[in-house]
Amino acid sequence: MPYTVDFTTVSTVGLESSPVAAALAGLRANEARYFKNKYDHVFTVEPAGNAQTTIDWVDRILREERGIVISSRPLEATAFQVEDIRMAYVFYESGLSVNVMYTVDDSGKRAVGFKLSDGMDVPEELAAQFKFARQKSKLAGTIRGSYFNLKNEY
Repeated sequence: MPYTVDFTTVSTVGLESSPVAAALAGLRANEARYFKNKYDHVFTVEPAGNAQTTIDWVDRILREERGIVISSRPLEATAFQVEDIRMAYVFYESGLSVNVMYTVDDSGKRAVGFKLSDGMDVPEELAAQFKFARQKSKLAGTIRGSYFNLKNEY
């Protein structure tokens, strides 16, 4: 059952098993607010069991581009397109959020972004390859983020 993320009343629905559930819910709500404000897109997520195609796509990109395998269990995912940008998000039990921004136009930007929920440690599989910048969010507290550009087509 899809869940529409409400960024005015942050809820941990679907994220309860995370040790940083409240912070991860804030991070998810922060993304929902961004897409509503920028693209007038309503951000909905599905339980991981219903979004395996999206999770597999993100996993493939991480593995093929950088040899990364996320050790945490995926809780939720979503995939959608706004304007000419295909987006995919996976929210993990550890508090990690991974997103893929894939411009449909061949000359566009294509990247993978990582965001760490407030209170979680940098996952071991990311620590050696990335430095994380901090940003403040009213919904999510302190978010640490990093990214890399894609070299291949997916």
